[in-house]
Amino acid sequence: MHGTREVPFALHRSIVCVDVEKFGVRANWDQLAVRDALFRALETALAESRVPAEHVTCEDRGDGALILVDPAVPKEHLAGPFPARLAACLERHNGTAAPGARFRLRAAVHAGEVHYDRHGVAGSAVSLPFRLLEAGALKEALRGSAGVLALIASEWFYREVIAQNRTCEAAAYRRVRVSVKETRTPAWVRSLPTGPGAAEAPAVSAVPLAPAAAPRRSPSRARRPGARPAPPPKRGAATGPAGPA
Repeated sequence: MHGTREVPFALHRSIVCVDVEKFGVRANWDQLAVRDALFRALETALAESRVPAEHVTCEDRGDGALILVDPAVPKEHLAGPFPARLAACLERHNGTAAPGARFRLRAAVHAGEVHYDRHGVAGSAVSLPFRLLEAGALKEALRGSAGVLALIASEWFYREVIAQNRTCEAAAYRRVRVSVKETRTPAWVRSLPTGPGAAEAPAVSAVPLAPAAAPRRSPSRARRPGARPAPPPKRGAATGPAGPA
């Protein structure tokens, strides 16, 4: 029909998206070091999880990556050994890297139909994990963790893959609600445990963007006993320094 274009056939893929925490506040040289370490960690973790390179395509997303895996690879490999292998790679890197080159990750896993064109890939199955990466519950899970990786799984991926395979540690996940842009969906979140020495979040060599605002005293501190104002004097009582006669 005139004015329309043929939509390329969709192909089923497992989908992994990752995003570096606090990437934008780093100096340029630290961003480059983080990117190099990120792709090396992904390559190593996938290989150690029995995900052959010939079945993987990876798109650079600047501060993260989009990984597509052919159906020939069991999804259990991505939900089972892969998160732990990736966390171990990050910990090894952070153990020897300069402070600004240490980093932590948010990751999302999903699967669905993906359309390929000359620019890359598209489709609702690709959009969803990127929305999941921005979920407040996932960001809070990483902020509140001593670990290097927080993972979120779509509702479908959790129920069809994680909950059906013993190697995927389904009990480690908790159900959350995601509300990002037009996406409203349940999902499942977990934080990866870490080894010794990873209790502190990686430091970053930040490029200052704006002066920091002066910290405000919290209401609880303002109400400490020593900070309470003196009660007003009773009516009829003397208020001079000598007190009542």
